[in-house]
Formats: sequence, structure tokens, C-alpha cells
Amino acid sequence: MRERNGMRAAYLTLWSAIVLAKLVVAARLPLFVDEAFYWQEGQHMAWAYSDLPGLTAWTIRLGGELFGDGVLAARALFLAVSALLPWLVVRIARREFDPRQAWTAGCAALLLPLFGSLGVMALPDVLMALATLLCLDALTRMLRGVDHGDAVQLALGLAIGALSHYRFIAAIGAGFLALLLIAQGRALLRDPRVIVAIAFGAAAWIPLLAWNIENAEAGLRFQLVDRHPWALHLDGITFLGIQAALVTPLLFAGLLWAAWRFRRADDPAVRLLAWSGAIVILGFFALGFFADTERVSFHWPLPGYVALLPLLPAAIAGWPRALRIATWALAAAGLLAVLGYYVAVSTPDVRARTAALKWYPSNFAGWDELADAVRSARAQMPAGTRLVADNFKIGAELGFALGETGIAVLDHPLNRAHGRAPQLRLWGLEVAQRSELGGSPLLLVVGASDVQYRDLLQRYHDLCALFGPLPAPRVLNVDHGAQRFVLLAWPQGLPETKDDEDCTTPAMAWVDQPTVEATVAGAFEVSGWAFKDGVGLDKVEVLVDGRPAATAEYGQPLPGLANFWKISNDPRHPRVGFRAKVEAGMVPPGRHWLGLRLHGADGSVEDWREFPIEIRAAK
Repeated sequence: MRERNGMRAAYLTLWSAIVLAKLVVAARLPLFVDEAFYWQEGQHMAWAYSDLPGLTAWTIRLGGELFGDGVLAARALFLAVSALLPWLVVRIARREFDPRQAWTAGCAALLLPLFGSLGVMALPDVLMALATLLCLDALTRMLRGVDHGDAVQLALGLAIGALSHYRFIAAIGAGFLALLLIAQGRALLRDPRVIVAIAFGAAAWIPLLAWNIENAEAGLRFQLVDRHPWALHLDGITFLGIQAALVTPLLFAGLLWAAWRFRRADDPAVRLLAWSGAIVILGFFALGFFADTERVSFHWPLPGYVALLPLLPAAIAGWPRALRIATWALAAAGLLAVLGYYVAVSTPDVRARTAALKWYPSNFAGWDELADAVRSARAQMPAGTRLVADNFKIGAELGFALGETGIAVLDHPLNRAHGRAPQLRLWGLEVAQRSELGGSPLLLVVGASDVQYRDLLQRYHDLCALFGPLPAPRVLNVDHGAQRFVLLAWPQGLPETKDDEDCTTPAMAWVDQPTVEATVAGAFEVSGWAFKDGVGLDKVEVLVDGRPAATAEYGQPLPGLANFWKISNDPRHPRVGFRAKVEAGMVPPGRHWLGLRLHGADGSVEDWREFPIEIRAAK
């Protein structure tokens, strides 16, 4: 009795602390780009969209209607659902095992990083986890005897899953196979009440199927064909390492052990949980050798872990006490690391320090600063200025920040890569031709860091093909330029006919020496190249921590550079190299950020992205 009450108290304490922590983090965390697009979908209510069924967008919209504008309002209902999920795990485990193990399973659900952090962002995984648990709860009860209430719950769970994401098909398939492997499960599938529930769940896919029929299967093709190479590659082997790191190694081992240990359990409900979880996890492991590796997929096996959580306490009960303590400690550390990451992303100073890292969180960064810059630019332009975004990320994030649901978006590779192009076309927001922009004043926001650097000049030239020579840009560097935006303004509107003179673009540059994170002496040289298509550059300054430290000798010959940037039309090619010397004493020893200020022949001034160097003290 004392052990049971102790675990119950531990669960309630942990649940309260984690719910409160997630509430605080969710209120601070900038809106992720997918969340912003789901918000935009919620402002254009429909049964289904190009990337998802409708439930995620509807839930965000309802949160806004209930709680007002803002990030926390958009996430409010997802936080509420995520607070309910551990109780469903406890409910299932309590029925199959003793109360102490049920509360322990609830603690495991709270500490599992992928599961415990749900709700901090308004993503479909929260609703999919709810659907999975509702279905498992109903099925495990029905294996003991079917009643109408359980059938209704199963139907509800299947419908929520169908309205959440295409990926719920994997959970349905795993559950169906698991039932087929169990004699009582096969009998269950013949029960009329179960058949009606399954039919109701199947009907919930109709809006998504109808959308695809009406739109040339664009959503299905993206989810099942376009985004996946469907060719054998070895990246799938990283699945085990990634999942062990994200689930935490001992908890990952414990969940897999639970699936193995209970695969032949006498209790059919326990066997159903074991097989359902195992099939999902193994299925996504096998899929990893053929599927998309460019976009985030580490959370895909989550329904499998959800199924195994009720089995975990009984599975590891025989482990040595020290190993069990280590399992819980590592899981807690993993959850703290995930929530700590969100806190770091929410803290501008911490985020700026990561600007040179490969894993800089660009999808969270810079949206408030960009919204402020757009407001400032609009204030200097005529009334009725039309705002146009370079890609769906900028359009959705600016729409959320500015409260505008109809920001036009240019055709962009990102729109297609993330399956958002068909939806933008349906809303009439995608701009493909110059004539669609009309003659009103225009402000274009370009994401210079949203394409790989090798493709940036081509992107600028594509803009020239649509708009003509680009005006002098206003550059916004967020976090030392790790997130970089270019604002281009036409206060008088675009001319009726496009100017066919050479393309004028924002400047391009690179620092060859010193390199990122290099340690240099008090006096050091800076060299590299810079050019500006159409007009060229007049001057290059070296900046340290945003302040001029030296003026470069610009015009060094670099004949090979034009061969790489074949489309570049800077009139100064091949003399686009620069060299400068920062004198000793100009900058104190320590860590500093090195950048460039590029002065165009058209009067434009652009600060280039900065990177960190270490200046050592003179001996």
C-alpha cells in the first residue's frame, strides 16, 4: 500500500511539474514554421489541406477563438490534450497490471522525451498520440468483452487519427496486424460493433481522399512518392542510434525488451500492446532504408512507444535496482535536455551564440525581428503597399505576427519540398507571373538563408526574371546573419513592362581567411571575395562585432571565381577579391564576430553574415 501510494504521489508531483514547465516553455518558444502554416490553414477553414487533414488547423483555430491571439493561445488545446495523455497510459496499465506499476507507467510516459514534451508545439503528433491511446484503451478492453461504449471510443480514436495525419495509417496497420496475430483479436474483428466502429473510422478519411481526388492526388503524391527516394540507402541504419538518443538508451532498451518479453503473454491485451508497438517501431526502422532523410522523421515511431509504455514497469521489474534507477535518471535527463533546448531556442542571447553551429534553429529564429522590420518598412511606404513573401515560411510567420491571412507568396522550391505549393495555389496566394502583382506599391521579403548558398545567386536571378533589376536592399541579419532576410521595396509599384537591362541583385561574399572559429593574433589578415551583380561594389569594410575595424583593398584578381558563378554579371569580374589587415590593438583579445560591410556602386550598403573567431593576447 505504501509503495502504491508513494508511486501515485510521485506521479502526481511529476505530472504537475511537467505540465507547468511545458506551459512556461510554450509561452516563450517562438512559433515553429509548420505551426505557423497550420495556423494559416486554420484561418482558411476546410476539411483537408495539401499537407494534412483538417484537425490540427481546426484545433489551433479553436485555441485562438477561445484564448485570443498569440503563441500560447495557438498551443493551448495541444497542451491540454498532452496533459491528458499520461492518464490514459495509467488507465491502460492499471487494467493489465497492479496499481503501483500503473503509476510507474505514467511516470515513464511523462519522462519519455518524445512523449513528455508533446504539447509544447501545436503539431499533429499530439492528436495522433491521443488517437493511438484511445484505440488501444478500447481494444484492450474489448478483448475481454465488447460493449457499445468501447466501440464508440474505438470509432472516436480512429476518426481523430484519420483527421490528424496521413501517418496514422501506420498505427492502424500495426494494430490490424497485431489483432490478426491473436486468436481473440481475429474474433474481435468479426464483431458487428467493431466493424461499425472501423467503418466510422474509415469514413473519417473521406475529406482527405476527396481533397486528393479534386487536386490530382497532390497530397498523396507528396506524402507517399515525391518526398521519398524509394531506393535503398544506408541512412536507415542510423535509426537505432537516433532513437536510442532521443528516447534515452536504457528506456529505449526497456521498451524493446517489453515488446519481446510480452509478445507471447497469456493475456491477449498485453500481447496486443506488445505486437502493436513492435510492428510500428520495426516498420519505421525498415522504412528508413528507403524513405525521406532530408526532413525530420525521428518522431515517426512515437505511436509504437505509446503502445509499449503500459508494459514497461513489469518488463524491467526484474532489472537490477541500480539499472532501473539509471533508466529513470537518463529519461529525466533526456526530458530536461529537450525542454532545455526549447528554452535555449527561446532565449535570444543563447540562440545568437549558436549562430555558427550546424544545428542552428533557423525555423524558430528571427520572426519577431522580421515582423518589426516589415512594420518599419511599411511605415515609410505609401498606403496600400502590398506585402509579398519569398516562400511559405515567411508568408505564414509574417501572417501570424501581423495578423494577416492573405500574404502573397512567390513560387519557391521550399513550397514544393514541404507540400505547401498546392495549398497556396488553392488559396490564390501563389504568385507566378508579374501581371499578378498589379501596379500597387510592393514590399518583397526574401529569405536569403532559405536556400543553400550555392543556389542563392540563381534565386536572385530568378527574382530578376520576375521583377526586373532589384532595388537597393534592406538587409536584416538575425543572430549574426545565421537567419538573413532581404527586404526589397518598390514604392511606386512595378513598372508596366520589365526592364531588360542586366540583373541587379543583393551582394554576395565569402571570407576565405580566417576560417570559422579560427584563433588569430592581435594583428591578422582578412581575405576573400565579394561581388554585386549588375552594378558592382565600390568598397568592402571588415567588421568586428558590428563595428568597422579595417577597409579592405578591393579589386584583387580572382579569375576562377566567375567560372563557378557562371551567371554572375558583376562588371568588375575577375577583380572581385579583397584583402585587409586588422591592426593589433584595434580589437581586444577574446571571442569576437567577424563580418563584412559591402558598399554597392548604386549606393546600397549591406552587412554580410558574421562568424566567430578567437583573438589571442599578444605575448
